[in-house]
Formats: sequence, structure tokens, C-alpha cells
Amino acid sequence: MVHPKLSVRGATSPASPIRRLMPHADFARSRGVHVHHLNIGQPDLPTVSTMRAAYQRFAEPVVAYSPSQGFAEYREALAGYYNGLGAAAGGPAINADQILVTTGGSEALLFAIATACDPGDSILVVEPYYTNYRGFAHMLGVEVVPVTSFASEGFSIPAERVRAAIRARTRALVVPTPGNPTGAVLTHEALAALGAVCREHGLFFIVDEVYREFVYPEDGDLPEVAPSVLGLPDLTQHAIVIDSVSKRYSACGARVGCLVTRNAYFYAACLRFAQARLSPPTVDQHAAMAALETPAAEMRGMIDEYRRRRDLLVDGLRAIPGVSCPTPRGAFYLVADLPVDDAEAFCTFLLREFSLEGETVMMAPAEGFYATPGKGRNQVRIAYVLGRERLARCLTILRAGLAAYAARPRSAARSI
Repeated sequence: MVHPKLSVRGATSPASPIRRLMPHADFARSRGVHVHHLNIGQPDLPTVSTMRAAYQRFAEPVVAYSPSQGFAEYREALAGYYNGLGAAAGGPAINADQILVTTGGSEALLFAIATACDPGDSILVVEPYYTNYRGFAHMLGVEVVPVTSFASEGFSIPAERVRAAIRARTRALVVPTPGNPTGAVLTHEALAALGAVCREHGLFFIVDEVYREFVYPEDGDLPEVAPSVLGLPDLTQHAIVIDSVSKRYSACGARVGCLVTRNAYFYAACLRFAQARLSPPTVDQHAAMAALETPAAEMRGMIDEYRRRRDLLVDGLRAIPGVSCPTPRGAFYLVADLPVDDAEAFCTFLLREFSLEGETVMMAPAEGFYATPGKGRNQVRIAYVLGRERLARCLTILRAGLAAYAARPRSAARSI
């Protein structure tokens, strides 16, 4: 009998650093340990009230296919949302035919890379980066070329560093703002500088804006909503926005996102991919459209709570000997440096060998958020998606875990 052989693409697909340690978390639970999940961006705040009410109202006798590009009513509502935010200020208004509804922001990202690149082409990503940028690029046979950002620079993205990384087959620059995993927020001027590089070299500028409302200004140094690439009028043929309801409305399981572009040819190509997958979720689109009517006070309350969590976490981390981190300006993640040589070994230790009064924490080793070998080995990404009381407990556990890890016999350290 001859066994079928996996493709090289399938056999070498990178595991998610966010979820790779889940078997160790399962092991911790099997020994009766409660695991506090700081590894994944799953908010504990309630899904917005408007969305939950829309699910309860849905009463169609058949849950039918939706149009491949999404319901017209939802796309019209989204156009109003983008134009109402001033996202398109300085450029032509966004209309419904420039919005493609997708199955989560992940599908929008997949469509964008597939439309921009052929196998063997490359995309520029700013490391540390959202890990699915690499995962989808690998799936499509596209090379990821890293542009490194540094905590000491506030994870800013110098345009000249991007320019220096461009290769003959580079087709796109992919950046998030606000950033996952860094929490960095690009100013309008920084976006414009990166856009100028893309325009000069004929690159698509794919901007992941799923956290745009989660911004924490200090003394007016940032706007209340992160600047959008849609506000750059000279990038109408280059700019692609990736968006999602998952984090904005605390509805990760709804799996509704969208792709926005004024480039009619790019849109048409993405639509053909969308037709091949048939349609985005029907019921969830109705709920997502209702989410656009969420009261401003409800959204403000969510953002303010994340700011309070951020402040508690940053202050608590900096109080632990040997731990450092910059203050995130947006989203709900941060990258922290730990006093360890191998953050993945430490995270594994926390799950398999350590507990404090029956509790431990799970974090995402940051090495998997880099394409450059060796970078991020002593860093972790932490998602501050748990309530403040639980975050305070996590800080206590982390402090104790670091002390226990440092006190292990050298032989135990080598066995991890």
C-alpha cells in the first residue's frame, strides 16, 4: 500500500504561537490547575447589546445564502460608518460597491494577499506581527520579508526601513494600526510616509484596522479613533483596508469582516474569490449591521475599561524585577521582555510544572511573532482581555512563577 504524501506547503505550515501551547494548558487543567488565558485576544466583555438583540430577533424560516459580496443593506450601512468616522476625509467617499463582506477579517486578509501576490512573490510585514500574516502568506506560497520594529522606538515603522526591505518581487506592505501584538498606533503622518513608499514602488498598502476604536490618547496626542489609510487621497489605487466585528463589538465568534478598497480591479478579483467560497454568514451580517447602531456610551465604556486594564497591567509588569514593556497606545495587547533566556520554555513551565494556589497563567511566546530567527526569544505577548481583578491575580502568579523558574536546579532548566 502506498500512502498519500502531504504537500510541502501543508507539512511545513507554521503552528500558531498563540495556540501552540494549548496541549500544555490542557495538561494543566487535567491536574486540576485553573489557567488564566492571557495568550489569546478573546475579550470577556459582553458582546454589544445591539448585536445580541439582533440575533434574538432573527426569525426567517430559512437561513439562506447571502450575496457573495455581502448584503447590500449591510454594505450601505458600512459605507455610512466609514464616511461618518471621517475615515475617507480628504478622498472620495466610500460607497457600498467598494466594500466586500468576508468571513471574518482573516478571510479579507487571505483575499488581499492572494489578489496582490503570485506564488514566489513577497510581502513586507513589520515584526513583531500578527501571526496570521505569515500563516496566510505561507498558504499562498508567498514569502514574508520582515521589517523590524523595536520597543525602544515605540514600535514605530520608519519609512526608510521599509524602503530598504523592498525586493524585486515585493508586491505589498501589510501593517496593523492599532497594532497586534504591540499596541502601536500610526499617526496620519506615519501612514502617509509609508503610503508614499508604496506609491513610489507600486506596492499595495494593506492596512489591518480592526482595532481602530481602541485608542488611548494622552493630552490629545492621538485622535479618538486611529487614522485610516482611507484618508490618504493619493492612495486610491494602493490602499486596502482589512476590518472585522470580532474585537470592536466583542463578537469573535460572529466571523464577519470586510475588505475595503477604491481600486475597482482589486475589488473585482477579491469578489471572484468570494464567489468561489459562496457567501459570508447570513445571520451574523444582520447582527453586525445592528452593531453599527451601538450607543456611543456603550462603546466608550468598553474602551475606557481596556485603558484601565492596560494601566494596571503595565504598572504591575514594571514592578516585577527584570520585566519591562512599553505602554501600548491602542488595541489590547502588549509585548513584554522577561528575565528569561527562552520565553517558550518559561511559558511551558508555567503550564506543566507550576501553579500558585491551584492557578497559573498562559501567555504567547513572542518569538513566533517574528520572522527574523532569534528575535523575541525572551518576550511574550499578553492580551489584557480579562477583568482587572483577574489581571491583578495574573501578575501575582507571574511574579511567583518567574521566581520559581529562576530557582530551579540547572538540570531541570536543561530538561525543559
